[in-house]
Amino acid sequence: MRHIHIIGIGTGNPEHLTVQAINAMNSADVVFIPTKGATKADLAELRREICERYLTRKGVRIVEFEVPKRAVQDRTYVQSVDDWHAAIARIYEGLVGDLPETGAGAFLVWGDPSLYDSTIRIIERVRNASTCAFDYDVIPGITSIQALAASHRIPVNLVGKPVEITTGRRLLEEGLTHASTVIMLDGEQAFSKIDDPEAEIFWGAYLGTKDEIIRSGRLGDIADDIIQLRADERRRHGWIMDIYLLRKGQDFDD
Repeated sequence: MRHIHIIGIGTGNPEHLTVQAINAMNSADVVFIPTKGATKADLAELRREICERYLTRKGVRIVEFEVPKRAVQDRTYVQSVDDWHAAIARIYEGLVGDLPETGAGAFLVWGDPSLYDSTIRIIERVRNASTCAFDYDVIPGITSIQALAASHRIPVNLVGKPVEITTGRRLLEEGLTHASTVIMLDGEQAFSKIDDPEAEIFWGAYLGTKDEIIRSGRLGDIADDIIQLRADERRRHGWIMDIYLLRKGQDFDD
């Protein structure tokens, strides 16, 4: 039976790869590398660098495929994502179907496959379609949350208090409701619309790469600076991947 490895590769530093991930890559017949156009060429190049550094078994092939863009016009957010996943699933179906009946393939996933990534969901779509039989496993990777906390040298949680992981869209809808809130997928800079004099922000972009940038401080003091820095860096690179932690309160507060 065909087998697929879904491998978390961390946030941009090739040294994020675990021994388990390296072994899984070298057990594959094919490593699949997604490309997302010229503006995000760095993301594909990092995957190529990982393959060059860690693939030691002869005969492992590299197959690149283009990821379709998500169509948003005349669709709700959920509809646009569902249609996008369906389009990617059709591509995955062809990639998996081209494997030998006992072959193995590997998808290299930015960060960790379980956290705000849909590779697992899409692979399940392909498997449920039953066009070709295969199984799969998931190799965890260093998340952007871990990389952010390490770069700022902070714990994510306050003692005895919960942590929320959400999106910028949800933050705007629900506000800052937890002592520690990690925000991902925030293209609208929702942090700039939070009016809370107690809130601190720990922000980072391009975590794990040579271009990593971090900023921290009282949200009201540095929000405008982060917005400007984010815009400057996006123009410079053509893309940006950032994440931040909003925190209020102190350890051992009641």
